[in-house]
Amino acid sequence: MSGLQVVLGFDMETDIGSWTPYYEGLQHGTPVILDILERNKITSTFFFTGDSLKKYPQVAELVKARGHEIGAHTLFHETIGDSLYDIPGIMPILPEEVPNRLRLCTELVEEIAGVRPVSFRCPRLFGSTAVVNALDALGYVADATYPMFFFRDQLGPYHPSAADWTRQGDLRIVELPNFADLSMTSNDLYGRDMDQWPLYRTEGTAAMMHHIDGFINYAQARGVAPFLCFYFHPWEFHPMPQGEIRYSEGSVCPDPFITKNCGPHAAEQLDLLIKNLADRGAEFLQAQEAARRC
Repeated sequence: MSGLQVVLGFDMETDIGSWTPYYEGLQHGTPVILDILERNKITSTFFFTGDSLKKYPQVAELVKARGHEIGAHTLFHETIGDSLYDIPGIMPILPEEVPNRLRLCTELVEEIAGVRPVSFRCPRLFGSTAVVNALDALGYVADATYPMFFFRDQLGPYHPSAADWTRQGDLRIVELPNFADLSMTSNDLYGRDMDQWPLYRTEGTAAMMHHIDGFINYAQARGVAPFLCFYFHPWEFHPMPQGEIRYSEGSVCPDPFITKNCGPHAAEQLDLLIKNLADRGAEFLQAQEAARRC
């Protein structure tokens, strides 16, 4: 299948997203990912939070040494854009705080990693017009945030509008929509069941490829070249605790699907997913490369 472009993005954050303060996945899952990518002769973008870099700069060195792109993912995995749905106890920062927050994040990544990031992703895909304007002013070329499952309008990379980041406009930065199977009927209020994550490890690569093929056909029927942007996390490639997780003054209990099959099974399925995409003629790009093609 000619013309298929794929961006594999890895969000370098605490274990199980915001559910824990730990970095076991960052330390032990990242080398697993790097080996898979090297075995398949492709490079990707790793979106680091500032906190992860401060605590584990050696991980960024490993990523750089393998030829991958270093991107940014906020300072502490905070909600920097507009919330798509409510998460108790997690509130977005104020729009007027966004430019300074992103400047600090960018400077920290550059200081520790030794490269100025030009690609960004908002935690949870909670982006905003304030975010893309601030990123554009800071010289970013790619924002891999657009949640296709929620907005459902943009099917491929586009230059966003300064007035509405979900619409096409004339900003220099390029928005990279995250894959969702728009060919299916959603049974979720927000469309989250159309999202790819974490289908590849909970149901397997075959199930995920079914939805990928559905989207490819959906895009081609509308005259749009198929483009796939994915997000993964290093903690998915290291066994995660199941059920209740205790720390500090209490405990949390993530839904079972969030940590299902983390570890060797996820690694096996990512490798298989890459091979399936390659069989369809996929060209694997870093986020910055995909943006510069637009």
